[in-house]
Amino acid sequence: MPSVLGLLEAREKKVREEIAGLREEAERVQAALGDAERALQRLVDARVTVAEVLAGPPSVVTEPAGSAVAGSTVPRRETGMAAQTLAPDYQRILSVLESEAGREGMRCQQLAAALGLEAVPAKVEGLRSKAKRLVERGWALQMRPGVFTALVMPTV
Repeated sequence: MPSVLGLLEAREKKVREEIAGLREEAERVQAALGDAERALQRLVDARVTVAEVLAGPPSVVTEPAGSAVAGSTVPRRETGMAAQTLAPDYQRILSVLESEAGREGMRCQQLAAALGLEAVPAKVEGLRSKAKRLVERGWALQMRPGVFTALVMPTV
């Protein structure tokens, strides 16, 4: 029959091993937690920066009509210009706005769905900025706040 002291020593050894294992696991969890917190902070910083940029005053463009704005993929529209002069993303947006569904105007969430995108804030806000750029350059029309449609140019 084992002695009581022997049983207690065996139990003590087992508990010490469990504590050592838990400490190792806690170190791994702490490291993973630190990585996740740093990733979260980068995302928060990026969101704040983008919100600040978007909240700023719109830039005033004084370029002659028909020339592309520096750094832009959307040239100012002139009579007779085809949508093929636009970057592919803008062509897709314009084609949806020119469709039957877009003739009465579309909100950006509807536009996202029509383009096969998830209607999550990141995608919707990206579409909103592109739609506004199309409006600024004469390719689309903002019927009322947040509602866009294609601008029909008279043919010559």
